[in-house]
Amino acid sequence: MNEKSADQRADLDRPVAQMTTWATGQGLTVDRVVTEIGSALDGRREKFLALLADEAVSTIVVEHRGRFARFGAEYVEAALSAQGRRLLVVDPAEVDDDLVRNVTAILTSLCARL
Repeated sequence: MNEKSADQRADLDRPVAQMTTWATGQGLTVDRVVTEIGSALDGRREKFLALLADEAVSTIVVEHRGRFARFGAEYVEAALSAQGRRLLVVDPAEVDDDLVRNVTAILTSLCARL
């Protein structure tokens, strides 16, 4: 594990506690907490895909929509809804700083390929 990953894992404790507190305050039972270090642009996040595939998961709670999926979250939400499942976003405000970092990473990657 590199230093950045260690820092990211340590940073997970605060939002996990906040999300759990928020969910229980809404009357939800928290059966499991799933954390995964990775970009919301990555379509191959194993834990995330397993969560979506698990039909026993009726509600997914996320801090920000951008943590769930950077682009196309509306499609995933519609698919969940069609299955009688739902996505709850605790803070609907977008995290602009994260979006700027992700767009910069995309552009850097594309330019490097050229």
